Amino acid sequence: MGTKEKVLIANGQGFWGDSILGPIRLVNEGPLDYLTLDYLAEVTLSIMQKLRSRDPKMGYATDFVKLIDRVLPQLMEKDIKVIANAGGVNPHACKDALLEVAAKHGIKGLKIAIVEGDDILDDLDNLMAKGEAFANMDTGAPLTDVRDTVSSANIYLGAFPIAEALDAGAQIVLTGRGTDPGLVLGPMIHEFGWKKDDFDLLAAGTIAGHMVECGAQCTGGNYTDWRRIPDMAMIGYPIVEAKPDGSFTITKHENTGGLIDVSTITHQLCYEMGDPENYLGPDCCADFTSVKIEQDGKDRVRVSGAVGSPPPETLKVSISYHEGWKASGQLTICGPDALDKAKLCAQIVWDRLAFDGADYSAEERFEEFVGSGVCHEGIAGGTNYDPVEVVLRMGVRGPDRKKVDRFGPELVPLVTSGPPGVTGFAGGRPKATEVIGFWPALLHHKYVSTNVEVFES
Repeated sequence: MGTKEKVLIANGQGFWGDSILGPIRLVNEGPLDYLTLDYLAEVTLSIMQKLRSRDPKMGYATDFVKLIDRVLPQLMEKDIKVIANAGGVNPHACKDALLEVAAKHGIKGLKIAIVEGDDILDDLDNLMAKGEAFANMDTGAPLTDVRDTVSSANIYLGAFPIAEALDAGAQIVLTGRGTDPGLVLGPMIHEFGWKKDDFDLLAAGTIAGHMVECGAQCTGGNYTDWRRIPDMAMIGYPIVEAKPDGSFTITKHENTGGLIDVSTITHQLCYEMGDPENYLGPDCCADFTSVKIEQDGKDRVRVSGAVGSPPPETLKVSISYHEGWKASGQLTICGPDALDKAKLCAQIVWDRLAFDGADYSAEERFEEFVGSGVCHEGIAGGTNYDPVEVVLRMGVRGPDRKKVDRFGPELVPLVTSGPPGVTGFAGGRPKATEVIGFWPALLHHKYVSTNVEVFES
């Protein structure tokens, strides 16, 4: 446990694919104590499992290693600790890659901690034999319905294992699946000595983590009033100024783009919240309606008054499984009557497939006419709207890979055997790709155990 009265915790990654410039600039443009990085979404782990099955050295967020390669000397010089769920389903391979980066830079004494316990794929059958049904939270169906096609199963772990890793002196903490807010809450537990029954404090840290978990989405990115966001190209990523009493301020480095005010922060607070009075997590339940949010100067918003309660007895489990195959492609249709021509093109494809014995039901096929108001149907242009160009997007899905593959070859022929104005075909023939289904479930916490291990360069 540290003795600081204020800790600076930044989040520089909202998803796997977010800008690498975000965390690089956070490290270089001002003071920091911690840099957190969130790479995982619901289906990401299944993709990582597939990568690992092809190569035992894969299965983690490779972008993270590239980032550390670019900033490791600065991290060491400024004593900035990094917490990331980049370990995915293969944190040891990620750790090995990081140790190679440290050796490349001639850095000795770098401590990397791995938090394990979230991956229960190999223990599913044993847990089911003990009575855990892993019923789908949306449908109520038992996991036995898809058990043979399950490709990943990961528990959402909490923040205390992260704090344990920091207690052990880790400079980089690698986790697999955990809660997004836990990346930020972990350092607060470590620095301030918060206990497992300090529910108001844990709720404060959870809310802080939730506010910054999507990176620049709370500093003006994806914001409704986007015209008043300055210098979005150099948008600043968020920093939590955390205090031991649970109050905190969201800010960003000086002279960076973006905007932090009560509105931008409140927009993010409402993101994916579920029940605002009972935000469930493995460490606590947080009441989002309890906090006071107030402007505290330019690009500074202070949050206080968080109220929490004990966590539920179960933890969420993210399970992925094989759900068939899909293929999709697109064409651009231009000129007069573009929308009518695009609709004709779609019908031609369906008719030709049916003629060749590859017909699809309405549930198995998809068509969309981008440019005709599909995002907000009925708003743009009214009923007489006639766009000068339309992007026809089509797709199919089903259990038969060969049948799905039959779809792709019927798009290109429309260039010469369809109506005029068909152009813009790119990317080659669409090919069948696997559909990954998501199966949310619950597991009693008594079956969950974690392990923290520290390695040194």
